[in-house]
Amino acid sequence: MRVPAAVMAACAALACVAGPASAQPPAPVPVPETPPGTPAAMFLDDPSIVDAYPNRPQAWSHTADERAVRLHFTIGTPDCYGATATVRETAEDVIVDLRTGTLPRAAERACIMIALFAGLDVPLQNPVGARRVLQRHLTRLDEGG
Repeated sequence: MRVPAAVMAACAALACVAGPASAQPPAPVPVPETPPGTPAAMFLDDPSIVDAYPNRPQAWSHTADERAVRLHFTIGTPDCYGATATVRETAEDVIVDLRTGTLPRAAERACIMIALFAGLDVPLQNPVGARRVLQRHLTRLDEGG
């Protein structure tokens, strides 16, 4: 039995419009919680970093301020590297987007290669409460140039 060419063409067109399943952005994933007071080299939010790239928080913890969470991640020395984070809040979730990069003052100099376990306090509009802390999956392609 032969399938008419018009039916095959229509199916192919629909497949192109729908696009591959992988075209959908990945769903945010949970960030594990760690106890407050977990030792970390503390960083301040610095949106001026250059060559910023997505960094995955390894954990999060409560802070003394109930309207903040501390993200824990790995980064280089604070003499050369910085971090910035944005957050989107819903009634159920706190979705963080952590980026790390080079400090502008260190962009043209050599930096030592050392990994530090770091922390960054991220302010929230509402207390974290029982909400889940999630990390948005990003790639350099998601940055949009």
